[in-house]
Amino acid sequence: MKTPALGEGVSRFLQHLRVERRLAERTLAMYADALGWLQQLAADDGVDLPRAQAHHIRGWAARLRERGLGPRSIAIALAAWRGLFKHWGRERLVTHNPVDGIRPPKAPKPLPKALNVDQAVALAQQESASGNPALRARDHCIVELLYGCGLRVGELTGLDVAAGTEAAGWIDAADATAHVLGKGRKRRSVPVGGPALAALAAWLALRGELARPDEPALIVSNRGTRLSDSQVRSRLQLLARDAGLATGVHPHMLRHSYASHLLQSSGDLRAVQELLGHASITTTQVYTKLDFQHLAKVYDAAHPRAKRK
Repeated sequence: MKTPALGEGVSRFLQHLRVERRLAERTLAMYADALGWLQQLAADDGVDLPRAQAHHIRGWAARLRERGLGPRSIAIALAAWRGLFKHWGRERLVTHNPVDGIRPPKAPKPLPKALNVDQAVALAQQESASGNPALRARDHCIVELLYGCGLRVGELTGLDVAAGTEAAGWIDAADATAHVLGKGRKRRSVPVGGPALAALAAWLALRGELARPDEPALIVSNRGTRLSDSQVRSRLQLLARDAGLATGVHPHMLRHSYASHLLQSSGDLRAVQELLGHASITTTQVYTKLDFQHLAKVYDAAHPRAKRK
């Protein structure tokens, strides 16, 4: 979309942003484009820009949408327009700001990326390329706990070997339950499946080869101290690469996969909400869309009427 030349009042505002507000050049360029569109839209409708009203602004924002601008671009445009009228208000060129109270269209929230069941199983079965058996056992335990329990990466790294007054979380293997400290320092308990318990036992048998004697963390680095979130992400990426997964895998993707696969099998949204520790059911409902995508793929692959020419 071509940007027309800017008028004197608009140019003064941009100079104010450049000199006094010291906005980044990229932001200034986006604001200049947005203000140029504003001038052009007003001129097309024969509106003296300082006399623009809220209904003009709504109509112009809608016209930008019709021309193909996305919600984020329109939000930037409205921010630039709002700033211009606010600046003009300080200069007593306008008596009110017609952009106040006008919201941009909502941007669609991208669906969380999840592995399919075969990919998740392949990742869980992938052995680390490390020559150290303890590291291989640790990495396998990491994947099984992330995917088998739906833990956040911080919940995983916060696990201690045993419960205690300072423990952020721990696993009761006898009860097959993980007790974790989630967002907002809220505790929750989640079941631990058989494969995760087996991986945990294998890791605990070798953990002493890496961990320092006084280290309480369940998952430790090769230096013997608590493994960081970023180190977990790095190990997971290496395992995913070795498993031949084309997509970049990160810890939260395994949590998404856990939730999606549970919902596909059970259809119990409330139970999945509790297992994930979501405060609101609305947060969990995103997985119903992932489930529908799965059903749509099954339909396209299997139903005779789904074959599209």
